Amino acid sequence: MAEGSKAEERTARARTVSLHTEAEVAHLRLLRPTITMRMVHELGEALDQLEDHSAARFVVISGVDGVFCAGIDFADFRPDAPMDIHGFHKWEQLLVRVEKLGKATVAAIDGPCRGGGAQLALVCDVRVATARSVVQFDEIHLGFLPGMGTWRLAKYVGLGRAKRLLLQGAPVSAAAAERIGLIDVVAEDGALDAAVAAELAAFGPAHPVATELGKRLLLESYAESFEENIGGFLAAQHRAISQSAFLDTLKKAGR
Repeated sequence: MAEGSKAEERTARARTVSLHTEAEVAHLRLLRPTITMRMVHELGEALDQLEDHSAARFVVISGVDGVFCAGIDFADFRPDAPMDIHGFHKWEQLLVRVEKLGKATVAAIDGPCRGGGAQLALVCDVRVATARSVVQFDEIHLGFLPGMGTWRLAKYVGLGRAKRLLLQGAPVSAAAAERIGLIDVVAEDGALDAAVAAELAAFGPAHPVATELGKRLLLESYAESFEENIGGFLAAQHRAISQSAFLDTLKKAGR
């Protein structure tokens, strides 16, 4: 067996992320409820594997224990130290890699899908959620910004709805999220795997090169590019996390 094939069949385990492949489907699982810099690093390693060694045509991203992802872990921040935008930049680079991956991606959402978790779901090609799931962009209430969700969200739900979602930060049920185009399919609780399998089947052959090119063209179909937006976002985020509202959030989190 070739080295690449061995690498593809090997289950890569880490404390925060797991990756294993079954037939043509790679399963990327978040093993903790919140996002740390270690998780960002390990997700990057998983994407290296998917990009360089995996012949899988599909990637399913999921969480564990009834939580897809509950957002950022404030343990990586110190409210008594100058705020650093580097971690946010690494996260945004990771999301771009998921968004442009030459494989069809499905977010399998069960339970809370909040903050950075909602951003991660948004860069997947399809979002399937259980009826009990809730999507929430609550960063502004915590004193910072919802990443380049500020750039992506309106493209899915329209500017008016995006303003309400981002500025009010209210949780949105799976059924309501489906009605506005934020979730593609709502499955009955306990039937998530079957609904994901149906969506994977609907992709058909999903040739990697055509998939990658199709994604690229869709992303380029908007006049203003991500690259033109991200510099302004990072500057705005740095300003936000340097203000008292975000520092108060860190203090309340016990850091």
